[in-house]
This record gives sequence, structure tokens and C-alpha cells, in this order.
Amino acid sequence: MKDFLPLFPLSLVVFPGEHLNLHIFEPRYRQLIRECEENKVTFGIPAYIDDQLMDFGTEIRLTNIEKIHPDGKMDVETEGIGIFKIHTFYREVPNKLYSGADIERMENDSKGNAHTAHRILMAIEELFDLLSINKSFPNDPNDFSVYDLAHHVGFSLGQEYEFLCIPTELERQNYMLTHLEDLIPIVKETERLRKKASMNGHFKRMISPDDL
Repeated sequence: MKDFLPLFPLSLVVFPGEHLNLHIFEPRYRQLIRECEENKVTFGIPAYIDDQLMDFGTEIRLTNIEKIHPDGKMDVETEGIGIFKIHTFYREVPNKLYSGADIERMENDSKGNAHTAHRILMAIEELFDLLSINKSFPNDPNDFSVYDLAHHVGFSLGQEYEFLCIPTELERQNYMLTHLEDLIPIVKETERLRKKASMNGHFKRMISPDDL
């Protein structure tokens, strides 16, 4: 079933369950936010990557208008609630300033694998230790979605979009774990090279091989 959704394209990826604070300054999006508040409707943030509007985005619920500035600009709080796919994009919506689309809401299979989730948590802990990052993350592999971690594992914007398009938690887990297992050796090698470079200028005790 297709539904109409007002759109607020941004050069970022929002995930279901994510809380996003936005500073609204363009008249078209101020209109959109006012309508969301008055009519209790949602809007969509499709990713805008490399000057191109992507097919998939995240449906967003307005949760609070934190502040309205004297010039009409707004600070608002929102939450991602689900994934949608654009079927027909309308650059101009009749009698509106903003764009919109006929969209299809995508089903989400949220059942993952606890063992894979545990491996992800261990890999993130190792990555954070290597990078000296002091950031909390879930402890219980049964008590989180990989969406919760997707902005914290070193994905590029393109990888975040690919991740958004994956329909099941199990596939998302495998995607994230593969990424971490590929990334950690690179970080280790980078750290080794950094330490080696820091030795330049110091005297080194080198021993020649006996068999030469």
C-alpha cells in the first residue's frame, strides 16, 4: 500500500529509533513542521548522497518543538520510526512549499542472533580501545538493535545508506560484523605505523643477521 509523505531530504542517514534534533530555518520546512504539529502527521528524511535523492529513507515523528526563535526558525526534536521506499517523487506539492512522495512503508524483521550480537559488542569494545574512545555501548546482546550502533562503527555515509536498505536484523548484524572485522586490522596497522613514525630521529640498536 502506497501513502503520501512530505519529504525533508538531508545529506545524512537516520535510523529507526534514532532521536534527531533539527534546526529548522527554511520557510518550506517551517511550514512542514507546523503541519506535523497541528495535524499529528509524520514526514520523511530520504538520504541525499552525491547530489542524488536516494530511494530509501526514514519516516520521522515530531516529538517536540523545543524553541521558536523570534525570526520564526525552530529547534525541534524528532524520532525515526520506520523505513520507507519512494515510488513517485513530487518536487512540488500543490499548495505547499515542500516536496513529497508516494511511498511504501517497508517491513522490518527485527529478530537477530544473540551470538552474532555478542561478537559485534566485543568487536566494538576492541575498536574503541584501539581508538581510545570513551563511549558507552550496550552490554546485553539481547537488549539492543544494531540500528542503535550504526553511527558509531565507522561507516561511511554510503555504507550507512546500504545498511538502512537491509531488511532484516540478522543481515544487518552480519553486515556490521563484517565491517568491524575488516576495519579493526586497518586501525591496528595504522596505529603500528603511527608508533613507528614516532621513532624517527631516535637511535636504534640494530643487529645484523648472522647468516649474511
